[in-house]
Amino acid sequence: MSPPIAELRAVEVDYPRGPALGPFDLTLAPGEIIALVGPSGCGKSTALRLLAGLEAPTRGQVIRASGRGETAVVFQSPTLMPWASALDNVALPLALARVARQPARERAARALARVRLSGVDDAKPAQLSGGMAMRVSLARALVTEPKLLLLDEPFAALDEITRRALAEDVHHLWAHARPAIVFVTHNVEEAVYMASRTIVITPGPGRFAGETRLDAPLPRPAGFRTTQAFREAAEQVSLTLDAAMARGEAAA
Repeated sequence: MSPPIAELRAVEVDYPRGPALGPFDLTLAPGEIIALVGPSGCGKSTALRLLAGLEAPTRGQVIRASGRGETAVVFQSPTLMPWASALDNVALPLALARVARQPARERAARALARVRLSGVDDAKPAQLSGGMAMRVSLARALVTEPKLLLLDEPFAALDEITRRALAEDVHHLWAHARPAIVFVTHNVEEAVYMASRTIVITPGPGRFAGETRLDAPLPRPAGFRTTQAFREAAEQVSLTLDAAMARGEAAA
């Protein structure tokens, strides 16, 4: 069995306002897709920042097998450079890694094509729809072929039709290179659709409340949301979340 691509071992994070996360444990295998679900303020995004190396735990240990340039993060906002074209936005990580301009632009163009955005190379972010801008952000994250992809509620500001289309995009992009993915969301059905393993986090300070595994094909087959396996998994996650919320209210 391959060693984990990342681990959180009894991590805790304290902010000036108080404890935000933990103790919390997480083990992520290479190529695995995990979803983290929980209420606002439960520490989901904090756990993601620990995995990204953007933050250090107050206590506990973060182990990351991916090296420099092998982890990519997509946030809720596309965070694109407004003055730069879609192609230049996607090529940015390669430019920072000192990849020569022409090979970098060729790789960026291929990444845009993989997210179904061929032909918008010269478009500025203001000329793109919300869904298109998020696809550019995904292309930028994947242009370096990362081993670990971290998605922090990337679809939260989008309409349901666009959210579903982007979920399909992420799965097909995963099938191309098989990065490990951690997907943060507060939407139960979205979590179950995206991931083979959904972890529920308690109200802050976030702790492990339960886990639901769904042994089903990835990318998901057509009509998967209507299957009994999907509905049962979503119901199990909802029940775990309800129980975690009830315990949190009782402890408050």
